[in-house]
Amino acid sequence: MDTLDFVPGPMPKYTPDRDLIGYGENPIDIQWPNGARIAVSFILNYEEGGEHHILNGDDRSEAYIWEKGGESTEVLNGRHLMSESEFEYGSRSGSWRLIRLFKEFGWPMTLYAVGTAFKKNPEFARACVRDGHEIANHGLRWVNWATIDDETQIEMIKKAILMLEEASGEAPVGAYIGRGNIRTPELVKIAHDQLGYPLLWESDCYNDDIPYWRDTEHEKDLPDDEKNGLLMVPYNYVNNDYKFVASSPGPGFPGAFVYEDYLKNEFDQLYREGGRMMNIPMHSRILGKPGRTNALRNFMKYISEKEGVWVCNRRDIANHFKTNFPYVPGKLAVKKE
Repeated sequence: MDTLDFVPGPMPKYTPDRDLIGYGENPIDIQWPNGARIAVSFILNYEEGGEHHILNGDDRSEAYIWEKGGESTEVLNGRHLMSESEFEYGSRSGSWRLIRLFKEFGWPMTLYAVGTAFKKNPEFARACVRDGHEIANHGLRWVNWATIDDETQIEMIKKAILMLEEASGEAPVGAYIGRGNIRTPELVKIAHDQLGYPLLWESDCYNDDIPYWRDTEHEKDLPDDEKNGLLMVPYNYVNNDYKFVASSPGPGFPGAFVYEDYLKNEFDQLYREGGRMMNIPMHSRILGKPGRTNALRNFMKYISEKEGVWVCNRRDIANHFKTNFPYVPGKLAVKKE
């Protein structure tokens, strides 16, 4: 049999199925608030203190996503002075620099916050809520979840929700675990249901420029009017500042000017198309460095001078979408009558 003609049967272990079609040639018209042409979502990944570390009971100290980059510098069964210092820069200095920048513009952002990281810096956690930023769940620890079983993931997600609420004063209504597996988005929904905490959105996907609904496996046997679905607000890596420190195949943003220029180009294209969202992923220990923060500021000034730009958090995007396109089982989005 030609492998190109082979269509496998159901594979429950690997659900959900893939969707290679999406909205197709004619995406829905989202109609952002006040006639905005684009929704811009700034996201700060706050991980410092939640990474691999001997003092956290791990067998290594983290060497992933820092200035020298690459796991080849990893230290097993010991401390890693330079990597530790880079992470500390994020929590001690870079995070506050970015908070001040967003206060300057009066714009909100979403925090992808690791539970144990926020617990170790409650002053920053509270400042984020004070300044109107959204707290979202980035997991209990910033470690690889790919081989963790479902039940353990669910318990870790629930612990993270409660930890983030305690540290910041705000319970997350959205999540991006980031280092999970194909089951993780569904497990996030199950964890919220078990706690009785609402889940508004999930962002463990990179497959679109606009939100969409997906059905959930654990609701498949319920009557349609009892299903809630899972609202996906897509994220991306293309604008992720981690490219400043990526070691293989090489940095995607060798200089701050390249980063600034790319952001402007992506913004211009999405703005021209209209009805899209733009993700700008950030890290305190990376974009919180002075020269890169200045490049981000230049971009923020650039879009602040455009008409019809809605800078918002992901909760705002999800609420707008859910109001105008309520969940209909089996559909990506159906306009409310």
